[in-house]
Amino acid sequence: MEAPHDPTPDTTLKIIVNSPEQMGELGRRLAKLLRPGDLVMLTGELGAGKTTLTRGLGEGLGVRGAVTSPTFVIARVHPSLGEGPPLVHVDAYRLGGGLDEMEDLDLDVSLPESVIVVEWGDGKVEELSDDRLRVLIHRAVGDTTDEVREVTLSGVGARWAEADLTLLAA
Repeated sequence: MEAPHDPTPDTTLKIIVNSPEQMGELGRRLAKLLRPGDLVMLTGELGAGKTTLTRGLGEGLGVRGAVTSPTFVIARVHPSLGEGPPLVHVDAYRLGGGLDEMEDLDLDVSLPESVIVVEWGDGKVEELSDDRLRVLIHRAVGDTTDEVREVTLSGVGARWAEADLTLLAA
């Protein structure tokens, strides 16, 4: 992984990821920065690597259960195997009603003690927290053999203003 340029003061960092293994490693590194109450929103085309990143997060957080796409169950809770927070993994792809439709998942109840990762959450879960990390994964559209991804991490709110995202580019 390499950072093409330095992060800007608005807590944004761009990282080039060259393989699924590196995407998982990025997730494991990101897990070290996460704490209970964090909301992470993942955005990217189908097959961009959102679930691969989340799998790495789960490994880094030390949670129970295989982290797989929750597309058909909408949300999965992975309890911690140690002292860390549980991981709540949500796939909002099929949900169209924004936060109103998400309320049935009780994410606001889980948020204080968990790390919540929402795939396809843009425009749907921002109201859950003033502090959130938006992760945009971009891949070349139409080129399915190219594993290179540009990952843009953008912190929103006071929580992420104090976080050192440059640790992820190491």
